[in-house]
Amino acid sequence: MAFRGQLQREFRSLLDLAVPLVLGELGWMTMSLVDTMMVGRVSKEAIGAVSLGGMLFYAVAVIGMGILLGLDTLVSQSYGAGNTQDCHHSLIQALYLCLPLAPLLMGLQWCWSLLLAPFGVHPAVIAETTPYLKAIMWSTFPLLLYAAMRRYLQGMNLVKPVMFALISANLVNAGANWVLIFGNLGFPAYGAAGAGWATCISRVYMALVLVVYIYIAERKGLGLMRANWSLDLERIRRLVSLGLPAATQIVVEVGVFALVTVLIGKLEPRFLAAHQIAISAASFTYMVPLGLGAAAAVRVGQAIGRRDGAGAGRAGWAAMTLGGATMSWFGLMFLLAPGWVARVFTTDPEVITAAGSMLAVAAVFQLFDGLQGVATGALRGAGDTRTAAASHLIGYWVIGLPLGYYLCFSVGWGAVGLWAGLCLSLIAIGVVLTGAWWRMAKRICASYP
Repeated sequence: MAFRGQLQREFRSLLDLAVPLVLGELGWMTMSLVDTMMVGRVSKEAIGAVSLGGMLFYAVAVIGMGILLGLDTLVSQSYGAGNTQDCHHSLIQALYLCLPLAPLLMGLQWCWSLLLAPFGVHPAVIAETTPYLKAIMWSTFPLLLYAAMRRYLQGMNLVKPVMFALISANLVNAGANWVLIFGNLGFPAYGAAGAGWATCISRVYMALVLVVYIYIAERKGLGLMRANWSLDLERIRRLVSLGLPAATQIVVEVGVFALVTVLIGKLEPRFLAAHQIAISAASFTYMVPLGLGAAAAVRVGQAIGRRDGAGAGRAGWAAMTLGGATMSWFGLMFLLAPGWVARVFTTDPEVITAAGSMLAVAAVFQLFDGLQGVATGALRGAGDTRTAAASHLIGYWVIGLPLGYYLCFSVGWGAVGLWAGLCLSLIAIGVVLTGAWWRMAKRICASYP
């Protein structure tokens, strides 16, 4: 009975932290969905450009965002130990790290526009993708600032401003899209490029919201300005050592989807549009385990900071239970109503049919995608970012991508073949990371009985 009561309390505490984070992640994904739906009223090529350009942008930007994931471990464990000054110190060093990261990442993003033609992307799609990429790359620095401040705040259980920033940014993004994509209020109609500039505006807004919140919290005694602001290379090294494997894992994941998008770009534009719809829907559902994983990282890290091994184990398993149950429900929805999901994005019957086939494949991997997303967060809270990186590298690039390429171009399954390869890789990753968390939870309990 005592264990049952502890588990119920853990579910409540986890949900208090996870619900705002999940809503925030859904708000993040909604911006991408709104971009897709709004440019979908322009042309198939514009949908493909936002799909391809967004993937290529994130394939680079997540290097910086992934490195900042090391804050989940450092801040949550320090907060659990009652050392808020160390939480401040980690944020300060992360802000210093953002200064060289931003221009480096922007330079890499600029290079993508030179590689589209050699990769054989359809010329009509290239014409829309290039200006989109050149616009969205300017959002890199505010995005990194936002990511650092977000990890810092949520590590100290301050999640409501994160939720507010992301949800309200949707209004900013939608309004800017309406003006810049379609040429309202006297502005030129920029099409897909307008969506890129709207994204820049919304990310500047998100960063400013968190800056304002921290400023207000500072006046109420947060203590950030009283922290040591000198450069600490050892803390930066620690942050990078934790964050680099996490960044590698995300780059591996985003990179494989970016390459799949490029490969589908070799096919007819309707398949690229269908792929964007399916990946947008699957990414939207993934925001739930992603938010739960972030909450699991915080709860596990704080429990370890308190030297509470049993509490860390309960936090991880509670989050994985919620993630698996939710994603199973989404999988059922994709399986039973794929056409309805596709019609949210487009009225083109050919695109709807193609997207329905891809969503059926997505239905199969939803449960495993949920388990791996939450397990990755729980392991990160415990300071293990390498296991997820290795699992994603092998699962996607050694198993899933070669199989998908073979099914697509040799067997003749087309875009569905690439999705089938990714499905198998996600099943394997989900099983492996669930086992990895089981072993980690046992180790933590033994270390902090």
